[in-house]
Amino acid sequence: MEREFTTVVSDLPQIETTTSNVSPAAAQAHAAKRPLAGSVFVLIQFDVCEEIHLDELRKILGAQTEKASFKHQAPGYVRYQRPPVEEPLDPVVLETGERLRGEIKYYDYGVVSVGFELPFSGDWDMLVQLSSRWVWDTNFESLATRIVKQKLEQALPALVKPYTAEWLQEDYFIFHLREIAGSPSATDLLAAQGACIAQVVRGETGNLSDGERQEILQSRMSYYANDLTVIGWNAAFIYDNDAGAEPAIQLLQYANSQLLEFRHYDELLTKELEDVYDFLDAGGTGLWSRWRTASAASKLHTVLLDVNELTERADNAIKFLSDMFSARLYKLAALKVGVPDYKDLVQQKLQTAEELYRYMIEQFNQSRAFVLELMVVVILIIELIWIFRGKPI
Repeated sequence: MEREFTTVVSDLPQIETTTSNVSPAAAQAHAAKRPLAGSVFVLIQFDVCEEIHLDELRKILGAQTEKASFKHQAPGYVRYQRPPVEEPLDPVVLETGERLRGEIKYYDYGVVSVGFELPFSGDWDMLVQLSSRWVWDTNFESLATRIVKQKLEQALPALVKPYTAEWLQEDYFIFHLREIAGSPSATDLLAAQGACIAQVVRGETGNLSDGERQEILQSRMSYYANDLTVIGWNAAFIYDNDAGAEPAIQLLQYANSQLLEFRHYDELLTKELEDVYDFLDAGGTGLWSRWRTASAASKLHTVLLDVNELTERADNAIKFLSDMFSARLYKLAALKVGVPDYKDLVQQKLQTAEELYRYMIEQFNQSRAFVLELMVVVILIIELIWIFRGKPI
């Protein structure tokens, strides 16, 4: 498998990584020349089915359940309702011989997430150049697609209604710096490198305007004085140690999986509403055609119930009971990637579908009442005919 993946990722942009086969003095000299150290996380997610039976999947894969880990006290108050199943991937070997760690996560609402971690060391200019190349790169998408297809062949018994059409997907990049020369505070870091951070989050090499830079840096949060998270719509910058960065990465991954689900529901409802409109335009409001509205309304109502159930499951997959920082961090992440926008679209279309359902049922009831009245009139006419025919002339 490593040989197969090597040919896929050989054209990916290369980054400099530190190695363990150097002396302490050489490592110290290297660190002096490379003021930044951290990792780039590439998250690529796919909506593959309506639901995944996680208990069945664990039996098939022998995988571990991910435990939500958070930055400060009381992690028990912040938890997944149904923790995703996490499975490590075989290392991906680049052309240069560097090995990238990877993992795959399965969420119960049908989303599969592939993540790659790529070690980085360098300076700010290198980080800006790296982000501008990788944010718009598509090679990881093809690699992740191949991995997911291979994994799902084995996990097929745990999938509910797998999608046969092309999967919806979302990708997101996280630039995590665990070490910066001088260990600056968040305030000092923003003052000295705010322009570079904004470029990294946007994936741009050109100098951004003051207004755009301020807009990007407004989406920032810090818990301690020496950590910083800046979140954009397709990438985020994190300055923190590994333990501190982990919950932010998890929440960004979860927010993107929610976005993917609401995108799916939006497309599903759009198609169903188009079918209903086509039915009504084709004569569904005619007197006799109204009898067929019962089956069309029943189908629409079934879709409404399914979407309501699935959206509730995706929306409540993780709970924030007392960890207010994590809750605010998730809210910011969801806002920047667009979850509320798509959620509002889904809610509006659900409301429209509900109104259409009530209208179609009303039309059917009117047609049924008319037919019943007509039958009563016909019966009365027949009875009157027989009565008059039975009288002597």
